[in-house]
Amino acid sequence: MATLIYNCTAVLMDDGASILPHAFVTVEGYRIVSVGTERPAGVFEEEIDGRGQVLLPGLVNAHTHVPMSLLRGYGDGHDLQDWLNHYIFPVEAKLDRRAVRAGTALGLAEMIASGTTTIADMYYFCDEIAEETVAAGLNLNLARGTTVFTSDFDFATYPACVELRALTERWHGYGDGQVLVDASIHGEYTSFLAPGLWSSLAEYAGAHGLGMQVHVSETRAEHDECIARHGKTPIGILNDYGVWDVRAIAAHCVHTTPDDWAIMAEKGISCVHNPVSNLKLGSGIAPIPAMKKAGVNIALGTDGVSSNNSHDLFEEMKLAAILHNGVTGDPLAVPTYDALRMATVDGARALGRKTGQIAPGYDADLILVDFSAPSLTPCHDIVSNLVYAARGNLVTMNMARGKVIYKDGTFFTIDLERVKREVAQYAIPLLFG
Repeated sequence: MATLIYNCTAVLMDDGASILPHAFVTVEGYRIVSVGTERPAGVFEEEIDGRGQVLLPGLVNAHTHVPMSLLRGYGDGHDLQDWLNHYIFPVEAKLDRRAVRAGTALGLAEMIASGTTTIADMYYFCDEIAEETVAAGLNLNLARGTTVFTSDFDFATYPACVELRALTERWHGYGDGQVLVDASIHGEYTSFLAPGLWSSLAEYAGAHGLGMQVHVSETRAEHDECIARHGKTPIGILNDYGVWDVRAIAAHCVHTTPDDWAIMAEKGISCVHNPVSNLKLGSGIAPIPAMKKAGVNIALGTDGVSSNNSHDLFEEMKLAAILHNGVTGDPLAVPTYDALRMATVDGARALGRKTGQIAPGYDADLILVDFSAPSLTPCHDIVSNLVYAARGNLVTMNMARGKVIYKDGTFFTIDLERVKREVAQYAIPLLFG
């Protein structure tokens, strides 16, 4: 199917920071085939008029736990460890497959309506997450977060590792790359009794072409206790076990050090910045400007809705841009274009995907933002408006993999009313009844 998007202003997200007025963008299948200022020849099955709107690459949420949309607002007002141990883990123990489906679909709907087209998710009940995400039409890097609280560990029989192997066989590369499977160590602090997990997952990921997802140095206590145990930071000790020898994302990185950043730059480890979650939980502020200066790729994530409480990446972009300006006293600590890159092209790099730019050969993950809205008027600078003034509710169209999955408030791949009924009548009573 050939689709033409026309009469819009396109923010290409290329190295030249190009903005193309009166753009024509042609999509065939799930790829962008042409970008220009003249109408291309040919017949198009669908034409989308972008008058008054800005065309962006779809946003990349590089760290989330989608089913946790069921826990929005639950357990507020606690630090990470108290929140996890006394609120989140006890409720998560009640989850079943049906509830995870409902929570996943709810979270995906929120992300679709606010412009996200690609996610990296770390959780369990991974088959259900994959099935719901494929049906919704988004791209997914899927990781079965692995914890071990005993020294008795065998990669061949440990349940989470058995699940990983099954997921890899069933889902890695599914839909011509719509789904990619990543290995995942939940964190050093949830697996230090069995360091064999670290080397085993590293070896498996390397042998099967998988990436790696890890929570890293989210809190001061996590970071310092790791040093007390091993004499090294989480980045450092996991490096000794080969964890970073594959494409890897390290979520949070709030308390990482210059030595950590050197390892990250050398190994190509991407930091996923989660500023809203880190502030809400009182975990701190990741040193993003210093990390970027050290050569670390920075992506953006919302984390789970339970610690955010939103999946809106526009909110995350604004905070990422202004937070570090205030911390450093430098209004250019994180320029607006850099913040936009974190949510698009740099997020795509972190996940090993050819998306995040509007260019021929890239995946047709595209969104339209309504620049006729009062909150985006006047427009002296498009990128400034996108980062500082836009919100997810101004997204009018979401195209993922060349298919329009949302337009003008209508979902085409999710029955939102059915999902809301499932959440209200089944999932919430199961967890909190």
